Amino acid sequence: MTPAQLRQDAEAQLDRKQPVFAQPNPGEHLLHELLHELSVHKIELEMQNEALRQSQVELERSRDRYVDLYDFSPVGYITLNHEGVINEINLTAAALLGVERSKLTHRRFAGYIAPADSDRWHRHFLSVLKSDQQRSCELAIQKSGKGEDFRAVLYCQRHMIEGKELVVRIVLVNICESKKLQAA
Repeated sequence: MTPAQLRQDAEAQLDRKQPVFAQPNPGEHLLHELLHELSVHKIELEMQNEALRQSQVELERSRDRYVDLYDFSPVGYITLNHEGVINEINLTAAALLGVERSKLTHRRFAGYIAPADSDRWHRHFLSVLKSDQQRSCELAIQKSGKGEDFRAVLYCQRHMIEGKELVVRIVLVNICESKKLQAA
């Protein structure tokens, strides 16, 4: 809503609320104008406040939908900084790694790659940092504390956040079941 529309709506509301007074005395004219301006401004602020409340409700709904889509996705999502440190991770990826999400942020993702695939991960990560294209690789991932490895495909792409921070976004897909089905 433009300021002119806001003013027009506020004056219309004020006209509905206040009775029309007889013409004020010349000495009261300025006082009447100031009172009118203050009343219009008050209504404008109330309208803007209501619009902000509605925007807040919509933002909260949108955030809740995002959280549901992000955290409860059937695949893992991980965001690494340019040094390979985990900035963000969804609940699915944390479960795949066998660690609470709160304990994964600010840790190097390379620590969860099986030693046999460690060099391949480093080469892949460097190639992702240099490319605008999505790149994928299949690696063995170590599940923390269990000593179990699982095969996963990582779909990686670099992004610039707010034009200054380089990050790598990863979609992590456990492919153990599909490998078993393929073998059968």
